[in-house]
Amino acid sequence: MAEKRTEDRDSHFEAGRGSDLPVVAAADPADTNAPKSASSGGADEKQATLTSDAWRELRHNPLFIVAGLVVALMLVIAAFPQLFAGQQPIMGQCSLSRSLLPPQQGAIFGTDVLGCDVYGAVIWGARPSIFIGLTVTAGVGIIATLVGSLAGYFGGGIDAILSRLTDVMLGFPFLVGAIVILSAFPDRTPLIVAGVLIVFGWAGLTRIMRSSVISAKDMDYVQAARALGATNGRILFRHILPNAITPLLVLATIGVGGIIGAEAALTFLGVGLQAPTNSWGLSISQSQERFYQHPHILLFPSLFLSMTVLAFIVLGDAVRDAFDPKLR
Repeated sequence: MAEKRTEDRDSHFEAGRGSDLPVVAAADPADTNAPKSASSGGADEKQATLTSDAWRELRHNPLFIVAGLVVALMLVIAAFPQLFAGQQPIMGQCSLSRSLLPPQQGAIFGTDVLGCDVYGAVIWGARPSIFIGLTVTAGVGIIATLVGSLAGYFGGGIDAILSRLTDVMLGFPFLVGAIVILSAFPDRTPLIVAGVLIVFGWAGLTRIMRSSVISAKDMDYVQAARALGATNGRILFRHILPNAITPLLVLATIGVGGIIGAEAALTFLGVGLQAPTNSWGLSISQSQERFYQHPHILLFPSLFLSMTVLAFIVLGDAVRDAFDPKLR
């Protein structure tokens, strides 16, 4: 009986060999044209995220590239001004015999009323101006992140107290409050000016951070972390902040230019930085009376100031548009 079954199976196999059934050949591993499985192809693809999409868009944005190059150049000038203009200009290096010279060889930006090189003053003036802009932005961002996160996450009495404190600070006019406080300091260094601007500048970003945290704390991933027993500190700093801080970072980038402009305005009004510190605002303030006869002493500091402020604003606008899906 077993022999008969074996013969039937062999005869069926021999009959099938001559049939028209298609034969599937095994794929050669060395063949590069062989189709890949869906699982291997999916593993090679990068997971699309908001950050990667935004960075991909920014790399193809000419405004972002140009503004980024200008900002990078200004940061290098502020960090290493001696590479561009030698030693810092001081009163002993100025000569009244060279007072108010127009741009010429040896003084490409001309000289001011004291005979000092305008080019050197402009290059060295980038350091305190940009230092104040970055320091104030960092200080305001830290305060806004802490206060806004605590108010938005815990709510209740903590939110009420911190929100009322924020409202009180928002009630003070920014420039007027800075003028009043700075007038009380006999010596106004860049650090003092930055500290005063931080005191009056954190409230606006705090409101934005609070709203962003309130929106993020009800997300599913936060509820899942809370259900798994995560502490409030871990939920806030590990899960909520990385997803809620993006609007703050974007607005902070735009705000750097505004802070630099505010410092220049305060110095122009006589309550900002003081000599012998070189800053763009101080150069503009000292040249306002002689602008019609000698425009170069006002033109070049104003040009560097405007270019830097505009570059930071354009950079921030580009980042904001890239991170906001509604604006794409």
